[in-house]
Amino acid sequence: MRGFIIGLIVGIVLLPAAAYLYIWFGYAPVATAAPPLPLERMLTSLALHAKIAKEAPKDSPVPATEPNLLAGAKLYREYCAVCHGTSAEPRTATAKGMFPRPPPLFEGTGVTDDPIGETYWKAANGIRLTGMPAYAGSLSTEQLWQVSQLLANADKLPQSVQGLLEQPAPAH
Repeated sequence: MRGFIIGLIVGIVLLPAAAYLYIWFGYAPVATAAPPLPLERMLTSLALHAKIAKEAPKDSPVPATEPNLLAGAKLYREYCAVCHGTSAEPRTATAKGMFPRPPPLFEGTGVTDDPIGETYWKAANGIRLTGMPAYAGSLSTEQLWQVSQLLANADKLPQSVQGLLEQPAPAH
């Protein structure tokens, strides 16, 4: 019984106090160049995937037509390219200074292998502590779906859309 009480005291008092002192003395890695905390990536990834699985819509109400893809490309260049880059300009100075690094959405598989509802959810809600803002208050639902369709179909875009994406992104 004595060991249980000691363990309880350590668990309730000493561990939180040690964590507080770790932060208070400035040891917590808060700079974007600092390495992540132990288990940080695993825990945040687990929480994000669980939330998306619970809330992301399954189907898009906006079809992947050329006009919608062009509209999505215009929106992407305006709002997304500064962090995620384009096929012509993969990394900006803004993206290089962020932690975690924003994924380049036009390199490799990008998000073409993700369910479209997942991409929509991320664009609409943002991702806490990553620099990914929520656009639900800034863009309409239709605009969010247009960008999501663009990214879901990035590996098979019409030439007109590819041409627009290859132009330099607007300055921010």
